[in-house]
Amino acid sequence: MHDKKLFKLEASYDPQAIADLSRSVSSTLATIGENPSREGLLKTPERVAKSMLFLTQGYQQDAAEILRSAVFAETYDEMILVKDIEVYSMCEHHMVPFFGKAHVAYIPNGHIVGLSKIPRVVDVFARRLQVQERLTIQIKDAIEEALKPQGVAVVIEATHLCMVMRGVQKQNSITTTSSMSGPFMDNAHTRAEFMRLITSKD
Repeated sequence: MHDKKLFKLEASYDPQAIADLSRSVSSTLATIGENPSREGLLKTPERVAKSMLFLTQGYQQDAAEILRSAVFAETYDEMILVKDIEVYSMCEHHMVPFFGKAHVAYIPNGHIVGLSKIPRVVDVFARRLQVQERLTIQIKDAIEEALKPQGVAVVIEATHLCMVMRGVQKQNSITTTSSMSGPFMDNAHTRAEFMRLITSKD
């Protein structure tokens, strides 16, 4: 079943985009001193092209539409938190991965959204060339615009391979960013509850 889904996904890629990216990858391989014609690299340009289209599919997705597809009227007005959402993205400065987890909370104001839509929104923005700071804000803004909640809080903790593999080469560094609105920003008790919940291991 998984293989069928993957096949359908790859079959939907624009053939021209694959061809253009493949040529660029072949040129890059030659520039760094490799031989694109050797056996182990013959299919690498096409594989990299399809991988790049997958990793940047967020450009073709609409976070607002995803959220609006599952909005429901509800009187619940306490914090809703989805934590430990896996994040995989690529740094726009070096085009190498950064990865970690996102914690997203909101306080409804008459409407809630299907819980699965929150990780999907995270993926929409993560599957683009990014900086972690902007990614954090985009997730918060999308939820605010679609739900008009009392407040939203987003925290992302990530490891950046541009710091681990190159540059300062600090293997254990983790970058944390946050963006908050409403009670998460204005009410110390609400903010403290959110922080307690995302750090709890229970």
